[in-house]
Amino acid sequence: SFYEELVSHGVLEPLTAPVEGMVVREGSRNYMAPQGTSSVVKYYLEQSGADVSYEQHVTHISLRDGRWEVSRKTGPPEQFDVVILTMPVPQILQLQGDIVNLITESQKQQLESVSYSSRYALGLFYEAGTGIAVPWAAQYITDNPCIRFISIDNKKRNIESPEVGPSVVVHTTVTFGSEHLDSDPAEVQQVILSHLQRIVPSLPKPSSIKCQRWRYSQVTRAVPNCPGQMILHTQPLLVCGGDGFTRSNFDGCIESAMSLAEAVKPHL
Repeated sequence: SFYEELVSHGVLEPLTAPVEGMVVREGSRNYMAPQGTSSVVKYYLEQSGADVSYEQHVTHISLRDGRWEVSRKTGPPEQFDVVILTMPVPQILQLQGDIVNLITESQKQQLESVSYSSRYALGLFYEAGTGIAVPWAAQYITDNPCIRFISIDNKKRNIESPEVGPSVVVHTTVTFGSEHLDSDPAEVQQVILSHLQRIVPSLPKPSSIKCQRWRYSQVTRAVPNCPGQMILHTQPLLVCGGDGFTRSNFDGCIESAMSLAEAVKPHL
């Protein structure tokens, strides 16, 4: 039903563009978001009617008079009746305040067992009208130590048009990502570009480039038994969830969201 709703509103479309080297599991269906993955999140935020604040770096969570006091890097602390944490699990364990003593030893062990792969993503952006002469929309690379995936993103999303400049997205291998996690991004960018040049020598020179370090890319080991969420404190409610409690695909995110919703309902 989630897919049907998103498809009916044009947020998702079935993936029809040619993707070389993709492992297709029997019975699975693949979708893409024409306006990018963030459009899925924006759709649900709009549906919720929630007042959203972005760029708030939470540092401490403490109990104050039966409510949660949440402190952030800049600005005064705020108080809440319910707190739901869905950031990567290692970042939950980095939070300070009463939360440190509220997580039981058994919960801490489960959370510490979660692991993520790391990688770099590189975006190459071109002027409108630039031609990229390759027969595929995306390609998985199996024989390169640096690059795992290349996508001609506008082609993959079926939005090729003379007004919109094409863009290329490159993901590195997990091994390369972990080996260069603390390297200078400018140097890493040059290494990725040199490998890309060898794989797709016909690629024109981009008008701009963005290199993104992706420390928590995909969950390689989730919380044992994939419970979808974990309640750290009941009154007031402090609960955590996200793909670290299921798996790193859309189905995993939905499963965790449903599980979180069930945990929050009695507290509304």
